[in-house]
Formats: sequence, C-alpha cells, structure tokens
Amino acid sequence: MQFSENWLRSLVNPSLTSNELSHLLTMSGLEVEDVEAVAPPFTNVVVAEVKEVAKHPNADRLNVCQVDVGTGTLLNIVCGAPNVRAGMKAICAMSGAVLPPGADGKPFEIKTGKLRGVESQGMMCSAKELKISEESSGLMELPQDAPVGASIRDYLGLDDLKFTIKLTPNKADCLSVLGVAREVSALTGTPLHVPTTKLVPVTLDETLPVTISAPDLCGRFSGRVIRGLDARAATPDWMKQRLERSGQRSVSALVDISNYVMLEVGRPSHVFDMNKIHGSLDVRWGRKGETLKLLNGNTIAIDEWVGVIADDREIESLAGIMGGDATAVTLDTTDIYLEAAFWWPNAIQGRARKYNFSTDAAHRFERGVDYATTVEHIERITALIVEICGTPDTKVGPVDDQSVNLPQPKPVAMRTARAAKVIGVPLTDDVVADIFTRLQLPFTFDARSDGPGVFYVTSPSYRFDIEIEEDLIEEVARVYGFENIPTRPPVAPSAMLLEPENTRSLFAIRHQLADLGYQEVVNMSFVEAQWEQDFAANPEPIRLQNPIASQMSVMRSNLVGSLVANVRYNVNRKAGRVRVFEVGGVFWRNPQTEDGPLSVAGFDQPKRVAAMAYGPAQDEQWGEKSRAVDYFDVKADLEALFAPRTVRFVKGEHPALHPGRSAIVELDGKNIGFIGELHPRWLQKYDLPLAPVLFEVDADALRQRSVPAYAEISKFPGATRDLALVVKQGVSAQEVLDTFHAEIAINPAGKIVQAVVLFDEYRGKGLDTDEKSLAFRFALQDTQSTLQDEAVDAIMAAIAQAAESKVGAKLRA
Repeated sequence: MQFSENWLRSLVNPSLTSNELSHLLTMSGLEVEDVEAVAPPFTNVVVAEVKEVAKHPNADRLNVCQVDVGTGTLLNIVCGAPNVRAGMKAICAMSGAVLPPGADGKPFEIKTGKLRGVESQGMMCSAKELKISEESSGLMELPQDAPVGASIRDYLGLDDLKFTIKLTPNKADCLSVLGVAREVSALTGTPLHVPTTKLVPVTLDETLPVTISAPDLCGRFSGRVIRGLDARAATPDWMKQRLERSGQRSVSALVDISNYVMLEVGRPSHVFDMNKIHGSLDVRWGRKGETLKLLNGNTIAIDEWVGVIADDREIESLAGIMGGDATAVTLDTTDIYLEAAFWWPNAIQGRARKYNFSTDAAHRFERGVDYATTVEHIERITALIVEICGTPDTKVGPVDDQSVNLPQPKPVAMRTARAAKVIGVPLTDDVVADIFTRLQLPFTFDARSDGPGVFYVTSPSYRFDIEIEEDLIEEVARVYGFENIPTRPPVAPSAMLLEPENTRSLFAIRHQLADLGYQEVVNMSFVEAQWEQDFAANPEPIRLQNPIASQMSVMRSNLVGSLVANVRYNVNRKAGRVRVFEVGGVFWRNPQTEDGPLSVAGFDQPKRVAAMAYGPAQDEQWGEKSRAVDYFDVKADLEALFAPRTVRFVKGEHPALHPGRSAIVELDGKNIGFIGELHPRWLQKYDLPLAPVLFEVDADALRQRSVPAYAEISKFPGATRDLALVVKQGVSAQEVLDTFHAEIAINPAGKIVQAVVLFDEYRGKGLDTDEKSLAFRFALQDTQSTLQDEAVDAIMAAIAQAAESKVGAKLRA
C-alpha cells in the first residue's frame, strides 16, 4: 500500500515529524517498508510566464523567450522545447539554480551564458529534468491561475513523501488512506477528518434492473445510472498528483475517479458504459463453457467456481476482480452505470490467481471490505464525476441498493486479566475501554466483583480480522504500544536436567563425523514421491496436503534420496570426491502412536544419522595408490562411531542397496539400520559414474555409549594364535565369530581370550569351488598369572571344535 504523506495528513495531522510518523506506523503493525521523496532536492525554480517567443537568429530549433518570473524584470532565456509559446505558464530555473544530478551523478547548476551567440539568463524546465515525472515531450505546462514567481516546490507540493507500508493479510482495513488515517487517529488521539460528500440531487427516475442470483457470492449490490457526461474532461491535477504518488497511472477521468475513491476509502468499484449493457444485470456464479474478454485484453474461460456479472446476452464482468472489455468506458462514453458491491471474501479468494494475474480489486475483496457503506461510496464517486465530467445535460438516477446476505458479526469476549497476562503489563478495565473507544470498536462491559471484567466487542463493518479473543488482545497491545511493553526475562522453573552418563548428544556425533572427513548437509523433510519408491520401496508415502512445490510432495521415510541428490549435485559440478552426512527426522506410519507433546497420532518421527561416501578413498597423494571407496571403508567409519560398543553386520537386503554388497546393522540383537553400496539400478537412473557407499542408523542407538569402567592392566605378557578354518562359501565370517564368542562365554578357560579378529580370506588353489578359508587372530592374556601353553592349546582346541560342530569348519592344512 503506497500513499502520499500530504494526503494522509489531510485526514489526520498529528504533531509528529515524518520519521516519527513512520516509526509509529511500523510499531503499530503497519510496517513502513520505504519512505521516498516525491522530488529530489533542487533550488531557485519558480512558476514563470512566457511573454514573448522569437526564433533564435543562429539556430532553427531554438527560441528566444522573454519570461516573467515575478522579479519585475523579464528574463531573456533560450529554449529548445517544441511546445513553448507566448502566454503559457511553465517552470523556470533561474540563474544560480541547482537542479537534480544528471547521468554523471553531479548536481547541475544553472548559470547565465550564451547559446549560439544569444545570452540566456536561466532555463525553462520539463518535468523530467526536475525528476518529478517521466514525461519528456516538452515543458510542463501549468494552469493559468498558477502564481508567477511562486516556488515550484510549494506550488506542486513537492515537499512530500511517499509511504509504502507492508500489510499483513488481517489488516485489510488499512488498504486505504482513510484506513491508515483511522489507525493514526487511534494511536495519537488526533481528530480524524473523514472526507465529506455533498449529495448530488437525483434528476432521473431510471434504474437498471439487477438480480442477485448468488447470495453466497454477493451480499450487497448498489448501483446508479448517470447520463450526459463528458468522458473527455481532464482529470484535475490534484487528483492526478495523489494517484501518481500512490503508484497509479492516470488513464481517463472516469477511471481515475474510481481508482481515487478506492484508494481513499478502500472499496473498489466499477464503471460500466450504460449503452453497452443489454437489458438487466444478473449477479451469479459462472457456467462451464462461458468466456469473457477482460479489460487487460485476456480472454478467459469461466466455470462454476468464479462469480460474474452478466446481462441478458453475455458476461460483462468478473465479479470482484476485473471488468470486461465489452462494457468498458471510453472517451466517447456519455452514459454510465456505477456499481459498488460487497463480495464475500471466500468467493473471491484464489480466483485471480487461477488466471495468473492479480488486481487491486481482488486484493481487497478477498480480504474483506466494508459492507455497510456502499451507498455512501456511490454518492462519493457521483459527486466527483458530476464535478469533473458533468455537463448541463447530466442526469443522475437514484441509488438502487440491494442487501441480501450481509455478515452478522458476533460479539467477541476479551478478559482484561487474560490480556494483561498475554501482553505482560498490568492493564486495567479503564485502559482497555479507552483503547477500544479510540479504535472505534463498539463494546459492552461485564464488570466482575472479584477482579478485572470482560469486554464484549462487536467488530465494525470494515474489520474482518476480529474473530477470537487473541485478536482483541493484539489490538490492545498495538495501541498500548509495543515499545511500552517492558522487556523482562522469562519467568519459568529452570531446573538443571542431568544428561545420563551413558548418552551423548547429536552435536558430539556431528563433530565425530566431521572428524572422519564428512561434511554435514541439511535437507528438506519433503521429498519426491519417486525417491520413496526407489530408495524405500514405499508405494504409499505420507503425502502433504499443501506441498511447497510439486516435486516435494511426500515426507521421507529414510535419508538416502536426499544424500543421493547431494552427491549428484556435487558430481555434476566436477567434485570427484564427496563425503556428506545428515542428522534428520524420518516419518513412518504407526497406528500405535498416540498424540503427545512431541508426537502425532499415527506417525513415528525418529531421528536418523546417515552418511554417504563417493569417489576415491583418499585424496590424491604420492604415498598411496588411488582406489575407489568401498564397503569396508564406510564400515570402519560406522564402527568408529559406535566404539567401544560393537555392532554386528548381518546379511540382508534393502531396496536402495546392492544385494551382494550390503548388510543390516544390529546392536544388542536389534536392527538399527543398514549399510552398503547403492544399487546399480539407481546408479544408472541418477547418472552416477561410481557407486557411493552409505549407511543409515538410528540416532538414539548411536547416542547410547558404554560408561568407561576401570580394569587393571595385566602385568603378565600376552600371546597370539592364528586359526585358519575352511568353511563353505555360504557361511559368513560373522557366523564363525558368533560361534567363537559363544564358546568363549561358556568355557571356563575363555577368560584368557581378549580379542578375536578376522585378518584373511582365501579362495582358490587347494580348496574346492564351494569353499573358502578364513584366518582369525586371537589375542590371549591372563591377568592373574603367566600364560601356560596347556591352557592356550586347550581353549584353541575347544574353539576349533565348536566351529567344526556348529558351522562345519575344518582346520586348513
């Protein structure tokens, strides 16, 4: 919303500077985005009258003018403007004037000098040269009653500012100068001067029959016939000035008056060419198959979702949005039909966006306009039209006003005690009553003997934003003054919560992953539906009712798709080695989940930690040959994250992973995630030259850690033994390790076994095609005495025997 400060001050003129007024509006919720001067600084520029014009003796395109600037002496000025003539009044910069900077950015000073041999004592100016308009066709001609010698800044009111305010959707009542003035009056206590209208006498009996067939579209419709107008009449300069400073372009007198009153009081209206209307008007919903050519030249398809104003032959207007081209007024128009209506906001909302444009009318009607003053609006426009475009033949018809379905606002209760608690200041009933009175909010008061009372406020016809108690509390806070609300620290119980010793924070996990060479990414929880199908085999993901983008329509159930997109983005920008991780929420359906402070019924929202590695295992270096990252590199990183706890890797499949190069991650017998190479199918689909390796695990499992416990360091030397076993190809190393640990746990001599690791795997010569050899290294140490060979041999034999009996292993020869 843009308007002139002078226009605002004509309605309410508080004793505030422009900066103070801007600050006041911002602090009341009407954020002032920009304050711009109407004209740049310049000096010594006055109203002048051209007395004589003669051709320049040495230049065909120049004239020598005798100009009266009110000093008693005519100035000799050389002028090249094509429209200069004797008798006209224009703008003159006298010698010594400083004009706005030119293209070089430097102020332009007018000096007495010679042009083609003729002395020039000043310069006649166009509006563009003073940077008060883009018009550059010649001199800016002033009215004949302009006082010669008067400062042009004073005469044109150029010491004015253009305010641009950013309004929230609930403040539709401030989409007019009157609405903003009403706010300033309430905030400052300055009297409000509402524009008054002198009623034009009715001199014509004619009315246009109108039927409101859709009361859910139009609640009130007012109209009037006016005949015998001069549409070619010029729009007054004062009106043009206010329109221009409000961001509106002057079109013609009839259109300008309609726009002016819209900016003044906030209600859009429409002017029809009466002679182009066929029969009567019908306000109704559209019908499929109908079309309408709009004022902007577009032809649109109408359906049952949009409202229209139609006559007996065709549609004439898109209700509350834009008029039709068929009944548009032109400079030849003599008879008009004025319309001012109340359109229900929910009947206008979204309709303009459907056709990919927006209008001032739709912007206001979809937020709600005053439904009680349509007749006064018609009278205001009528008075201006008759004043500006009237002729001796002008005839004005009566106002035809139909009210069929108007809002019935219900009183909204506000407890003074509640307002005081929410705002945080000690409010009294008297203070609240004064605020509501200043805001012109009608109320009744229910006093309470045991404390502050209750106000019952009925919203005025121009306020559509007062529906609940909090709306009234906001009004009290705005007028009380946000700056007057003291800043106090929050008062709340602040018990120090102890973090269990056996847990760590996600922040620490992020740092550890960064230490391992991964970079954190933060992705949206909304993903493409195809990602859920590809990477989670999820045909029915949790869909969003109102996605922020069509390709981000579902909630993710794992983090794989987001990380693949991150890697792909970097690879496409020539990044050969990528390490990324994310800590974020995923979303699963779970009928057992109930509503709670941090939960939503029917859905689980666990935190997950995922990482992905792509490209070479190490940065290029001379000390090690380059190789691609593999499963075991990422597996080592995952084990480092869980250390000193030990995770198990069990054979399993996941829709995102290569079936032969992936595993399920288990901790304490529970499935906590997965690890592996991306499936070749997805490498091809998502254009990745190499296979990234990734893991994803439950964040809560990763947060758990073992509490360090003291254990005495043995004073006795240890020993190592290697055990090579031949097993079938289908037997995994984890199965053999599980067999070892089971035997160690039940064997009394197992206490001397400190660690078991797999250090070699062999397939080939000397073994059958369905066999493989696994070599394990055992670290042994007795904390109480020196190890004896007999004890070592006994436990190793028991372990080998257990492997033979449970997994069919045999000692390798």
